[in-house]
Amino acid sequence: MKLRLALIAVAALATSAILHTAPAIAGEETKSVFVMSRNWAVTQVADEPVVYRATRDNNNLNPFGPPPRLRTTQAIAAIQQATGCKVIFNSMYQNISGQFFSQVSCK
Repeated sequence: MKLRLALIAVAALATSAILHTAPAIAGEETKSVFVMSRNWAVTQVADEPVVYRATRDNNNLNPFGPPPRLRTTQAIAAIQQATGCKVIFNSMYQNISGQFFSQVSCK
């Protein structure tokens, strides 16, 4: 009887978690840019302050791809190319997945 109640509680918790998770929808469409022989996807993730996310296409880890480049420099160029605004360097950070986030300044 106790095991049955525990299973019902776990099922209810799992159902609740599934129902309350919404898919990640970007506020703006994703722009694809080509920087230093690499494809980058740039998406706006916040309105106030304006924050953009830059994600590099890893080309399926192709060993015969273009020569290596610094990802931070590529991310800065990708965000500037996609938005037409300057990146605020002090606000830029990278998560464990290799995505870069940065605020921009449009003047």
